Amino acid sequence: MPVITDPILLESATSLAKKIRKRELSSVQVTKAFIKRINDVNPLLNCMVDQRFKDALLEAKAADDLIRSRKYTEEQLAEEKPFLGVAISTKDCIHVRGMLNTSGLYSRRNYRAPKDADTIALMRNAGAIPFALTNVSELCMWWESNNLVHGRTNNPYDTSRIAGGSSGGEGCMQAAAASPLGLGSDIGGSIRMPAFFNGIFGHKPSKNVVSNKGQFPQPFTEEQYSFLGIGPMVRHAEDLRPILKIIAGEKAEQLNLDEPVDLSKLKYFYQENDGGGRNVSKVDRDIVDGINRVANHLRKKFNSPVEKIQLKEFRHSAAMWAASMKNDSGYGHVHLLGNLKNPINPYIEMLKLLFGGEHTFIGLLIAIVEKTQCRYGSPKYCELVSKRNKLRTDVANLLSNDGVLIYPTHPTVAPYHIEPIFRPYDFSYAGIVNILGLPVTSVPLGKLGSEGLPIGVQIIANCNQDRLCLAVAEELERAFGGWVRPEISD
Repeated sequence: MPVITDPILLESATSLAKKIRKRELSSVQVTKAFIKRINDVNPLLNCMVDQRFKDALLEAKAADDLIRSRKYTEEQLAEEKPFLGVAISTKDCIHVRGMLNTSGLYSRRNYRAPKDADTIALMRNAGAIPFALTNVSELCMWWESNNLVHGRTNNPYDTSRIAGGSSGGEGCMQAAAASPLGLGSDIGGSIRMPAFFNGIFGHKPSKNVVSNKGQFPQPFTEEQYSFLGIGPMVRHAEDLRPILKIIAGEKAEQLNLDEPVDLSKLKYFYQENDGGGRNVSKVDRDIVDGINRVANHLRKKFNSPVEKIQLKEFRHSAAMWAASMKNDSGYGHVHLLGNLKNPINPYIEMLKLLFGGEHTFIGLLIAIVEKTQCRYGSPKYCELVSKRNKLRTDVANLLSNDGVLIYPTHPTVAPYHIEPIFRPYDFSYAGIVNILGLPVTSVPLGKLGSEGLPIGVQIIANCNQDRLCLAVAEELERAFGGWVRPEISD
């Protein structure tokens, strides 16, 4: 893997935007640096699946011209266009006008988005320049980014490992320093698992704060919509807050992101595992040690109690998530695999795999398993939803407006390719937070683990208390170092 030699690639997006405004760097210079980096690393990693480099450079020149014109003061630009001239990437399920929007589905391989998603439009208004699209799993419903349109994405720390999913291409892109900032989406851990596996920061916002309009697939019901969230994926914690403030749009005021957070007055809780979830992997020793290092740091620095807890219902996370995803719309995964036109027969499509086929094995397996799970409205469904609702209340009462929970993002470091098929429920450490509707940030802990792969934690707060997650993330970056440059050798 090419060594990072250009210092531009090491800067935060916030820092780059400031230097562009001050004319210490040009937008064209910055954009060219990241384009070169993508061209250097993508043959190895396969994280980028579409680009608009030519148009991005023209827009970068326009940004430089606007700054030179002095039509706006530096202060006005910082307020009105805080990311002016900074390139942005996003995953291949979020609409970027004129770019592919396949969501990893073969029947959509030539489909291009007619207009920007709401979040992309907001980032454009803030001056950011879309320049690259990143890989996903088929229909964004698996935690390895692999599909029949673009192939498989590799982890930049070890190419025999997964980059995660469904925002795996974006997590990989950020970790490889091939994009200044990115957006992912998350309905069951799709931001946080790639962030964790790739050693970057990723934030899933509170429910219903950031618009999901302009994604494929779209949730079928309002409840599913509340589980899904678009959020920032970045190498530097200081970028999380300003990006979230932009993409939240008019609802940003609900989050009070500019309100200072006194970390010495927060209540800290931590839980090392889910309590024994069925068919869920045991939490790696490195991750448990990382959680305890975080707890010890917070105790010593802020002289605050950090309480070890065990929320017993977390062991049912996978079952509660699966039940919560059920709905009465009449649509399911077979309809999505048919591009919402004609539902596919997963058994026939499995046979077609012997001769090629148009779907991934795991995509078809999900459709088959979906039929075997509890049905919407059944006694088992009602039991699991009741457990979820009680857990929502318990966690909300625990955290209140001044508490955070430190919890594993995933029980293991990045698995080998294909390995997730044999441990499908490991996503539940992340997925449980979606159905609770809470904000959560995946935070890397600097030093790589014993397998040479990133480790980290997720920081969970109560609904609309995103600023607490972000403040703790910034503190842990200062304490432990955050993102670490990947180096690969044969």
